Amino acid sequence: MLAAFVMLFGFAAIVWLVFFHFKWLKFTIPWAVVTIFFGLHLLIIFLIGLRFVTPYATEAVMVQPTIQLVPRLPEPTLLTDVLVKPNVRVRKGDPLFQFDRRPYEYQVQQLEAQLANAKQDVLVMEADVESSAQKVKRLQSELIYAQYQQQLSAELAAKGAGPEEDAQKWQAQVAADEAGIKEAQAEALRARLRYSNTIDGVNTTVATVQAELDQARYYLENTLMVAPEDGYIINLQARPGMVAGIVRMGAIATFICDDERYLRASFFQENLKYVKEGQTVEAAIDLYPGQIFTGKVLAIWQGSAAGQMLPSGNLPDFNAVPADTPQGQFAVAIHLDDPDQTRFPIGTQGRAAIYTNPKSGFAVMRKIGIRAYTWSNWVYPFSG
Repeated sequence: MLAAFVMLFGFAAIVWLVFFHFKWLKFTIPWAVVTIFFGLHLLIIFLIGLRFVTPYATEAVMVQPTIQLVPRLPEPTLLTDVLVKPNVRVRKGDPLFQFDRRPYEYQVQQLEAQLANAKQDVLVMEADVESSAQKVKRLQSELIYAQYQQQLSAELAAKGAGPEEDAQKWQAQVAADEAGIKEAQAEALRARLRYSNTIDGVNTTVATVQAELDQARYYLENTLMVAPEDGYIINLQARPGMVAGIVRMGAIATFICDDERYLRASFFQENLKYVKEGQTVEAAIDLYPGQIFTGKVLAIWQGSAAGQMLPSGNLPDFNAVPADTPQGQFAVAIHLDDPDQTRFPIGTQGRAAIYTNPKSGFAVMRKIGIRAYTWSNWVYPFSG
């Protein structure tokens, strides 16, 4: 910076001595052109120094995270009450909107009854297992008795002491009892399978109804929409009586979060050659004419949509870029040091300067320039 001033004033002194003080040469039009030519080239030093030592963004916007408030309800639901006011800050968990609870309360009550019935059915199935096991034992005892009678009747018939019909009758009874035992054993197996049909030790029917009940309670809780973070709503159009839910797609409001706000400034790509995270920044915010706010570089977004190519069946078409097409810029995220971040609402505009070398003389020139801009905002909005 000092060398540039020495060269500039030295050149001016030489011109003054040669053409005006000693008048060694006559200051003609050709000499005037040559003088201006060399003078402008010396001024380029200041242009380069300002661009690379103190990059300057003419477009800076305050950015805040936003959350789209979408009702998490499975069916169209009536909005019964709006519990928040626009531009009024709320804390995380504060109620925002109340939807009609009645349909979801009825569903919860219905599923609670089904769950109680399912648990009772489990007890019935347990009793069926015991009952079927006792039935098998009873039929086995009857089979033993029938086998004894069949054997006794057959012996008596063989000796002529009893009718042949009794032996045949008990033989048929034995066959019937054997078939009855097989049927009872099959019924007992079915009862055990129904009773042992579990997942993680819980009957599947009970688990199914419990899951449906948990989901119904989840939707019941979501009839009260609460603030996801600390923040506020500015464009509040929701009114009691409107219907929202699965049919009405989209959000009913936009929630602006207080945390993690930053100033996004756009710079020409070559001007970011020496910019690093943590470097000092000065910002002139249009909302506060005559004031300068300090900050630090948070991050450099080295990328833009110009380099993105989406999957497609079409081949890319490369054409010459017109000379009047603006050069693409990169964004830099800046954190302002002001302790009251609420002073910088979303969308606030301004300009920003990054000082890669705060001790340089170019930094002094940039400080003068950005202060001239913010003071000029008292008279006319030059931003844009």
